[in-house]
Amino acid sequence: MVIIDDILLFPARSLAFIFREIYNAAQQEVANEAESIRIELGELYMMLETGRITEEEFDAKEEDLLQLLDELAPASTDAAEESEGAN
Repeated sequence: MVIIDDILLFPARSLAFIFREIYNAAQQEVANEAESIRIELGELYMMLETGRITEEEFDAKEEDLLQLLDELAPASTDAAEESEGAN
């Protein structure tokens, strides 16, 4: 009977596995993008410190980057909550 159950449930389990992998890949992409924005912010601070950009340019670019980071924050928060729930 167990073999029949495994055969009947195989398509559903396969789909669940595929969807889980797609979700994990999307979460990894969001995490990588957030890290990229943080690195860009660090470079922006260095440019300000070395005088390569003005305070006004810095403020404008920083605001854009922080807004992008804020837009990504809910997705990364959801991923962190789900990974804690899985443990």
